Amino acid sequence: MPSPIRICFLLLASALLVGSCKSVDKVLFQPSPAALVDRLPSLEIAVENGPLDQSTGASLEDAQRLFERDVRMNLSDPEDTARYGYARLLVKEARTVRTGKVLQSLQMLTFMTPSLLGVPLEWYETDLKAAVQIISAKGDTLATYTGAGKSRVRVAMYHGYPQTQAHRLADMEALRLALAHIKPQLDLDAARLREALLTAGKVRGYSAAAAPPDGSARVEP
Repeated sequence: MPSPIRICFLLLASALLVGSCKSVDKVLFQPSPAALVDRLPSLEIAVENGPLDQSTGASLEDAQRLFERDVRMNLSDPEDTARYGYARLLVKEARTVRTGKVLQSLQMLTFMTPSLLGVPLEWYETDLKAAVQIISAKGDTLATYTGAGKSRVRVAMYHGYPQTQAHRLADMEALRLALAHIKPQLDLDAARLREALLTAGKVRGYSAAAAPPDGSARVEP
């Protein structure tokens, strides 16, 4: 049985660890800064979380928020309130593992002393594969691009993130890297996509919840 002194020490160290970790708020929904040279017309957003729906890290809205910010900031015309099609994100694969169990055992044996010196408790690593589809207002899929991202988020005092948020951040960091991998592919096609989207016309009567899969979108001339 652990002694009361050890229990108190562990509780205090855990409280210090949580309170001294980096905040995830400023990085969670920050897309990679790269932007298309030729921006696409303004687009509706659709997201299929796939395996992220079962993740204990990312919430149901996290991928939607990150993807929408990326599209609005880096891919499409931010000034146009009309929508000329859809940008659909599909998360194909997502797998997270926790590593560093040996370090965690060492921390427990030494009353969390190494954490005070910057030694991490563990890492969360997420491997993710995603696809982005550009769909016209008529429902035609103009292009599909795929990308992969792998993240490694450390749980540590001062130079890491809190354990309660590390898995969530690992999921979003892997998605951010996958989207960054997709952007150069989009950039090569941007001129063609822009022309095709404008030719197809404006979206009317559909929300961003889901892009029409069957070409049934109504179009304004």
